Amino acid sequence: MERIKQAIEKAKKNNASSLETFGEKKTNRNMGSTKLEDIAYVQTKTVDLNTKYLEDNRIVVFNQNDVKSTIFDILRTKILAKMKQNDWKTIAVTSPTQGCGKTVISVNLAISMARYDDVSVLLADFDLKKPEISKNLGLKVDYSIMDYFDEKVKLEDMLVNPGVPRLVVLPNNKAYGASSSLMSSNKMNAFVDEVKNRYASRIIIFDLPPILATDDALAFIPNVDCVLMVVGNGMCSKSEIEESMRLLDANKFLGTVLNKSDDEWKGYV
Repeated sequence: MERIKQAIEKAKKNNASSLETFGEKKTNRNMGSTKLEDIAYVQTKTVDLNTKYLEDNRIVVFNQNDVKSTIFDILRTKILAKMKQNDWKTIAVTSPTQGCGKTVISVNLAISMARYDDVSVLLADFDLKKPEISKNLGLKVDYSIMDYFDEKVKLEDMLVNPGVPRLVVLPNNKAYGASSSLMSSNKMNAFVDEVKNRYASRIIIFDLPPILATDDALAFIPNVDCVLMVVGNGMCSKSEIEESMRLLDANKFLGTVLNKSDDEWKGYV
């Protein structure tokens, strides 16, 4: 645990824009004139999520009575302040290696952000090697990302509202082997530009593969404004943390989340 914290601290000293973040027990750009109450997802499918299923998959923010949801609310507020300060709208969530819990962080953060009155959120599963957002939410997904890029389906037919106002999810139901070429393509760049400009208030969270597991994340990151690194306690070495952060553009480095911490959050008591 201590060596993980030391590695993060060392990396943070090399990134002036670093944002201190919080651990989890395993478990403006100008907002413009568009009002959020005017945004209606008339073509977006709405589903009711199973609360017990979410709890079993560590999606704690859905239940606002869960004391651990406060961790993500604090994280949300700090991230939104940093994004507003830098005029950022798009954020990539990644990790050094697999097993760090980046998707759990992405989902909880998206739900927490969507509860802010001033923003709407799009959560996109862009881990094309191992998509897991639909699994974490218990969503039945009919299409893959490639169905959209192959023009077999419209974007609005893929989007899902998981019963949380101001939140839509772009899930994926299939791994894609040749994903790195897509991630760095002009087609992908055009897609990101289109979705981030659809609503002036929109924040987009892209759940990406681990930095050191594939080149997908590095190929895609030029498309986003900032990067949040999730480090799982005991899941990666000091050298893996340092190497993954070295590969990131320091100007885009938002901060680090220490996940699966041994320290239990007891809330404000």
